[in-house]
Amino acid sequence: MTNEIQKQYDRLDEVPLIILRMKEVYAVPDWHIRYAAKKAFFRTKMTEGSSVQIHGVKMLSLIEKLEDLKVGLDNDMYIDVIVQSLPPFYDPFIINYNMNGLEKSIHELMNMLVKYEAITLTCVESTKNNPTKNL
Repeated sequence: MTNEIQKQYDRLDEVPLIILRMKEVYAVPDWHIRYAAKKAFFRTKMTEGSSVQIHGVKMLSLIEKLEDLKVGLDNDMYIDVIVQSLPPFYDPFIINYNMNGLEKSIHELMNMLVKYEAITLTCVESTKNNPTKNL
């Protein structure tokens, strides 16, 4: 510490007062932490060809961080952002999800996406391996 800072804290007799004062001076404001967490959540996009399971884990960790910060977003908002973060490969799933008015938890949505990815990729692979012959 510099001499000036040390002199400021020499006047404070109790350790809790010193800690409180240092937090006031050097702490990152809560609004900045909340802003950064919301920015990361709303801007996260899944890259085409990557695993939806890995993307889901990332989104869930961001949601947990937002919940810890008491941001106040509801389940529907989280689901909307997750669905909007998906690449065009998932458009048929999203249309079906919205048309059927499915109301699922975040974990149920992630499970549905993992199953959709597995089934769709299996169908694509089988089509590539067994092309139909035009007669």
